[in-house]
Amino acid sequence: MMVMLIPVLLWSFLILLLLPLFLQWHHSKDKRFPPGSMGWPYIGETLKLYTENPNSFFSKRQKRFGNIFKTHILGCPCVMISSPEAARVVLVTRAHLFKPTYPTSKEKMIGPEALFFQQGAYHSRLKKLVQASFLPSAIRGSVSEIEQIVLAFLPTWKYATINTLQEMKRYAFDVAMISVFGENQHLEMEGIKHLYRCLEKGYNSMPLDLPGTPFHKAMKARKQLNETLRRLIEKRRESGKQEGGLLGVLLGAKDEKLNDSQIADNIIGVIFAAHDTTASVLTWVLKYLHDNQDLLEAVTSEQEGIRREIIEANRRLTWDDTRRMPLTSRVIQETLRIASILSFTFREAVEDVEFEGYFIPRGWKVLPLFRSIHHCADFFPQPEKFDPSRFEVPPRPNTYMPFGNGVHSCPGSELAKLEMLILLHHLTVTYRWKAMEDEDGIQYGPFPVPKRGLPIRVTPRPRNKLTH
Repeated sequence: MMVMLIPVLLWSFLILLLLPLFLQWHHSKDKRFPPGSMGWPYIGETLKLYTENPNSFFSKRQKRFGNIFKTHILGCPCVMISSPEAARVVLVTRAHLFKPTYPTSKEKMIGPEALFFQQGAYHSRLKKLVQASFLPSAIRGSVSEIEQIVLAFLPTWKYATINTLQEMKRYAFDVAMISVFGENQHLEMEGIKHLYRCLEKGYNSMPLDLPGTPFHKAMKARKQLNETLRRLIEKRRESGKQEGGLLGVLLGAKDEKLNDSQIADNIIGVIFAAHDTTASVLTWVLKYLHDNQDLLEAVTSEQEGIRREIIEANRRLTWDDTRRMPLTSRVIQETLRIASILSFTFREAVEDVEFEGYFIPRGWKVLPLFRSIHHCADFFPQPEKFDPSRFEVPPRPNTYMPFGNGVHSCPGSELAKLEMLILLHHLTVTYRWKAMEDEDGIQYGPFPVPKRGLPIRVTPRPRNKLTH
């Protein structure tokens, strides 16, 4: 009997998967949809997006279909747009028609009540709370704590071959823990780190919640992570001490009382935003500095000048020091442009929309392509060339959006830049690194990073009076 039921169950499962897609695609013939290909049923073009060079994936479709085209990724029908004007319409001027969203699978992993997925008055109040933890006035006091993290783990690189991405994740996660939970560390931190890594492994997997699949394992870890965070939140509430970090801000909210589920979802969301993207950017920074030795020496010279002042004054690195690193800051800006860690962002049409002469049905995802805009020669001449000097003058409006645009732009951008500057200060004046592989390439982890996470060999710089 069970053997006979298996084919029936499989067909039922397929029908449940494909019927919604058929209904979504079966619209009136008089509607003018954007050109493009929806790829295979259910899978769409997901595999192509996450196996091809992202520049190639987007440019092929732009050349064939233009600056607006349809596709199907991660189980969602999508419209991709690649002009600054169209991106501004979606993100700023008509943002009320395009709510922030991710594919359902990603919303489940991060948490549906996270800041990313909100709109309207609740989003505004929630963003104010989150921003309060990441304003310059709030994070300037974190410089010494972040520096201590750097000074603790950089020596472990000496004379070692490391996986840059994994080490940067370790660094960014420790910084994220401070920003979320405050100065005092908890026994639960290692458990949270382990569960988050399990969650991360399923982030870009196909959303098949079947035993043994990466998505199923990730969702199991997500449930355990939620339980761990709820216990931590309960302890904070019972102690009556809000303490520091984002958790303290969320627990102390007076105008917007948040329940445990809302707090947990936003903590996971902030860890996700603060951890993976920053680690990926730093991996690319080391790659570009390695490939441009003259630029590396120029950055080192800038950092040695600051280091000299610190030693002479017998003090530690300060917030004001990080504001006096123009070249290093431009290197980060150019890395954010050329690497475009966030290739696009997800929005969803809240109603049927007429957009640049095309029909976008309600519920379809709309994806402004930051990567395509950042790599457009009209805005950035020789876009594949790594050239920080291009940021000596401000870029044209709406052509540079590494942290998004509009009311849903990333609230943690200043913290990300701060932890990059602190790391680069100590790394460049103390060490040098050599890539262990000559082959270029891109992998996803879940964001685009150099192939195999950029294995490098780290050695101390020649001894000098500044570093010793």
